[in-house]
Amino acid sequence: MIEFLNLRSINAQYRDEIVKAVTSVVDSGKYIYGEHCAAFEKEFSDYCNTEYCVGVANGLDALILIFRAYKELGKLKNGDEIIVPANTYIASILAITENQLKPILVEPDEETYNLNSQSIECAITPKTKAILAVHLYGQLADMPKINKIAKKYRLLVIEDAAQAHGASFNGIKAGNWGDAAGFSFYPGKNLGALGDAGAVTTYDKELSNIVRILGNYGSQRKYENLYQGVNSRLDEVQAAILRIKLKYLDIENQKRRRISSIYHSEIKNKDIVLPLNFFKSEDVCDYKSHVWHLFVIKVLQRDRIQSYLEKYKIQTLIHYPIAPHHQKAFNQILGSNNFPITERIHDSVISLPITPIMTDDEISIITEVINKFA
Repeated sequence: MIEFLNLRSINAQYRDEIVKAVTSVVDSGKYIYGEHCAAFEKEFSDYCNTEYCVGVANGLDALILIFRAYKELGKLKNGDEIIVPANTYIASILAITENQLKPILVEPDEETYNLNSQSIECAITPKTKAILAVHLYGQLADMPKINKIAKKYRLLVIEDAAQAHGASFNGIKAGNWGDAAGFSFYPGKNLGALGDAGAVTTYDKELSNIVRILGNYGSQRKYENLYQGVNSRLDEVQAAILRIKLKYLDIENQKRRRISSIYHSEIKNKDIVLPLNFFKSEDVCDYKSHVWHLFVIKVLQRDRIQSYLEKYKIQTLIHYPIAPHHQKAFNQILGSNNFPITERIHDSVISLPITPIMTDDEISIITEVINKFA
């Protein structure tokens, strides 16, 4: 079986270092806000080239706390509209609704799966206050155009960088394009913990301070609560593990790019629509803009090809089978709006295995089997 994702083998590469790091945490007796959390925040902010990084419990909390902090700063209020791609994972929208803000879904670009700048401008109203740019599948959204629109209409730009650790364009990495960014370190991510974890990056000192306070019960000093906060902190064990794995992130991303390159050159089946393997904005091409968290192809007969690949013991997944506006949880919020591009994407995408531990033999088997599919 060619597994879609074998986390045991991925983490086995660094097992000795991870065990040593976790042991140091156990022996320290300091499990919340210790030296590893502080060190990881500094190392990850340096990696993203941002001024501040705040570790939180998970990627959803990272986005929720960003919006909540902007409300505390008076830059957002209940009912404000936030533009978000209609084809994103549900967490992007949950972060908006959790803050009593209104998600305004817009169609993505059908080739990149990311926000379409024309769709953004068409959706802006006097109530629009922010754009949530999702770097879906590991590909940067068109941030130069998005930032230009945001400047024109005086909007905040928040990055959902949960799938884009290390993605960059023109030397600027995910997490360093907007006013703030939320990252997830869920185990299956390019930079994955061994449990839930997340972070917020920003240049805004006041925002970072409020995010940290909100995530610590609303408290900056013990037993003194400035806000009605929550418990969302990056624990020492996960921080220690992330410090180890951050050292190898660029190497692993490069392995993903190599697999993507082989897929693009070797998959010849005309029934398969391959994802774009580069990012182009303002006449500049950048192959580092994509870190291939997922390799997502489109095919009309998705169920057939998934069954076909399963017969050859090739595991695939669908990201994502149901569009957000069709989810029961959002019936009363998103209504029954028609998003034909989004629905075509959700009805036709399927993700092939792409992990840094794949062998050349496995890659060859996948391409050969796909090319024989009719």
